[in-house]
Amino acid sequence: MQNASTIDRRSVRAHWEWQYLELMRRIWEEGDERIDRTGIGTRAVFGATIRFDLSGGAMPLLTTKRVYWKTATRELLWFLTGETNIRPLCAQGVEIWTDWPLDRYRRETGDDIARAEFSRRIVEDAGFAERWGDLGPVYGKQWVDWPVYEAAGEGLYRRREKGIDQVSQVVGSLRTNPGSRRHIIEGWNVAELDAMALPPCHKTYQFHVADGRLSGLLYQRSCDLGLGFAFNMWSLALLTRMLAQQCDLEPGEVVWMGGDVHLYSNHAPLVEAQLAREPEGEARLSILRRPASMFDYAITDFDVSGYAPQAHIPAPVAV
Repeated sequence: MQNASTIDRRSVRAHWEWQYLELMRRIWEEGDERIDRTGIGTRAVFGATIRFDLSGGAMPLLTTKRVYWKTATRELLWFLTGETNIRPLCAQGVEIWTDWPLDRYRRETGDDIARAEFSRRIVEDAGFAERWGDLGPVYGKQWVDWPVYEAAGEGLYRRREKGIDQVSQVVGSLRTNPGSRRHIIEGWNVAELDAMALPPCHKTYQFHVADGRLSGLLYQRSCDLGLGFAFNMWSLALLTRMLAQQCDLEPGEVVWMGGDVHLYSNHAPLVEAQLAREPEGEARLSILRRPASMFDYAITDFDVSGYAPQAHIPAPVAV
């Protein structure tokens, strides 16, 4: 396993991924060990930052293992629909959210259904999907339909039919008031956390305009560095690129900030395999058309070139 002394500092500056590998090494060797919500146990540090320059179409795809960027993109596009049911994801073969409703189904029914069969039923049976496939008011719901309540008589309040569309508000503010410090998309709705299958991990996005370039920052309260980070970093960069295109800005920098950044105790094979590799190459993204709005992008609008990752490293998901 590598340690800090073996990492060439010139390479750290040359390839962004050394930031990730050094953080992984530090957590695995020095992180606090504790039992977490899942019962598996983690090693963690508190507070970390990784930066990436989007100039020239560059995108932060890890090269020391394969990242399925189309899956991450389909998830982001699903968020932008405001949908909270996994049915549209399962229909595309995207299973990254399936484990949470599957776990609930098994607990409440006692039926130890296989994951593939559960997903098939979600796709083919609308009633089954409605009963078992909903995640509660997770990310997309908060992004485009944050609930608003209004007075409906003395001491009574009712929810408006349509909530706040934070994404559209940010597009509008970037276009009309680029110097604002309020270009924010927030997912942490305290009043609805208990209704969510999983409270938002990548919770707060903020955007900044300088010299005609749009930069994006993500604060992530909890980060599974071994599995989740790769998708989170990609989605931050892609969301920033999409906003830049819609607002006639050039892509700038993305800044990822993690609160509780951890590795699961059962991810030793992943960590050791990945730390034995060195990053190489750089992925670039082309957006093939400019849709009418942030909500009109499709998976076919994105093309990645120059991505030649090393082999995928499997690891279990903690639910």
